[in-house]
Amino acid sequence: MVLDLVVIGTAITLGPLHNSAFILLLSSRRGVRQGLAFLLSWLANLIAVIAVVVLLTGGQPPARHSTPSTAAIAAKLAIGLALVLYGAHRRRRPPRPHGPPRWAARIDNASWVMAAGLAWLMQPWGLVGAGAATALEANLSTTGDWLALTGYCLLATLSLIVMEMYAVWAPAAAEARLNALRNWLGQHQEQLIVTLSLLAGLWLTAVSIYELVA
Repeated sequence: MVLDLVVIGTAITLGPLHNSAFILLLSSRRGVRQGLAFLLSWLANLIAVIAVVVLLTGGQPPARHSTPSTAAIAAKLAIGLALVLYGAHRRRRPPRPHGPPRWAARIDNASWVMAAGLAWLMQPWGLVGAGAATALEANLSTTGDWLALTGYCLLATLSLIVMEMYAVWAPAAAEARLNALRNWLGQHQEQLIVTLSLLAGLWLTAVSIYELVA
């Protein structure tokens, strides 16, 4: 479970779309406040999904090869295959120019509610679903699994935490460097999406097949 959560959390935090959106928020007039609203909403979404899973399982993993356990593995397998197919499709698709999103023109006047809602919209829900299916294996009577779930939520939010802290501690330097990062992400967006989709998808597919046959 721990290794699966590390892979999923890493794929989430490295996603170019939400990181680019977050940098746009930080560069706005009330950037730090809007960034904080986005960050907290992002983290709250992850925690809420894990909390629902824990409530459903009562903090105890289902028995191996039981119907709930098999269903969770099948869900991970389906997500893994979907990611592989999506990555392969994006790889074959002709490159398209990526302009600024429509909401970017209204970013200076955006409220914290809009920033929080944007985090919900930008979350990669397929990977979040894979994390939820993996969290079914958690046994909350052990400290290690509590730490694993906490670490997963923080890992999936790590890029946002680092950028928010950088913008608070060194705003002048952060603005220039984060805008340069956003430009780089825009130029390599397709490659990053394809790579992360294929790697995460292949991992989830391989692990799920092994768990089904083992």
